Amino acid sequence: MKDNNHSAKYALIYTSLVSIILLTPLFFYFIYMKNIHAIQNELLLKEKSLLVIKAIQEYNSNEEYFEYPRFKTFQSGLYNEKFEPIFTLLDSDINYFKDGYHLDGNDAYLIVKLPPGRYFGARYLIVKNILSFAEVYEKTFLILFSIIILVFILSLIFLQTFAEPFKRMNETLDNFIKDSVHEINTPLSIINVNIDLYNRKNEPNKYLNRMKAASKVLSNIYNDMDYLIKHDKLDYEEEAIELVPFIKERIDYFSEVANMKNIIIHSAFDCNVQVTMSAKKLQRVVDNTISNAIKYSYDNSKIDISLYIHEEACYLSFRDYGVGIEDVNKIFSRYYREDTNKGGFGIGLNIVKSIIVEAGIDLRIDSTPKVGSEFLYIFSEFTSLSEKTAQ
Repeated sequence: MKDNNHSAKYALIYTSLVSIILLTPLFFYFIYMKNIHAIQNELLLKEKSLLVIKAIQEYNSNEEYFEYPRFKTFQSGLYNEKFEPIFTLLDSDINYFKDGYHLDGNDAYLIVKLPPGRYFGARYLIVKNILSFAEVYEKTFLILFSIIILVFILSLIFLQTFAEPFKRMNETLDNFIKDSVHEINTPLSIINVNIDLYNRKNEPNKYLNRMKAASKVLSNIYNDMDYLIKHDKLDYEEEAIELVPFIKERIDYFSEVANMKNIIIHSAFDCNVQVTMSAKKLQRVVDNTISNAIKYSYDNSKIDISLYIHEEACYLSFRDYGVGIEDVNKIFSRYYREDTNKGGFGIGLNIVKSIIVEAGIDLRIDSTPKVGSEFLYIFSEFTSLSEKTAQ
């Protein structure tokens, strides 16, 4: 479905560009057809004027009266030398008299100068009708509409045909990634379990602790990739979550990772609140924020995590003292990394952005290069459980 939407989107863009390009020749075609239509109308007026003149010429003075020719969509009249009507069916005045074909708005006139002494003393015959370009507009619109539909269909077929090999390649790559992600989880779990078992029976080993910290970094990347693969296929159930114990658990999880850089994580919880959302999604938000804070903090520094209520909103703050962010607007783009030496795939904050937008959580970022950054999550919907929670 996404591939079809993608093809339709670019087919629509391509159709729009082609249609704009074709507007120029279509415009000249429209002008040309208007001129042709005006010439055809002039010929019709000349035809009607000849009919009137012929009828007058065939009139016998012995006849009691002359029946002036009348037409359904044309008006005509006879005028003297001073442009005064002798007999006229025209329902509007003529602004000027000059031989030939004239346009006045939508009114088309043909003024024919008559020889003197004939035609009941008239010197001018005027034939008029209303010139309508509706037919021209209709044909032009049908041509434009047909071009747009044809180009869109051809573009859609072309893009889908062109994209088919890449689609199959992406499906193969997706299946490979899914299988790889599944295979990564098992050895990571074995490493963590065996390190925990060893530490329970023996004195803690700093080398094993570093291995465990590294495996947790890999586990966080695994969880991001797993969520990225499954989030549009699974319905994550929402539940009531107490933020304080939830955040404390995630701080404990990342404590060994922080210790690798001799970073201390301080927490200050001035309240305890309950929010309703998916625990899986909330974990991705908290884990990625803490992981990035550790990744981009200077060694031997600290990270401050605080939770407080202010003006009927709950604020969850993560502040680090590290390299900061050069371009805040780019960090949520998928695969974007400001520092390629820091590792990762650049998908964590992209996942965070999608989750908080869906959950209605606001995010404010305050960052200064070489000073540090603060990620401030604002929950507008929450339930306060206590006024003060011990740190």
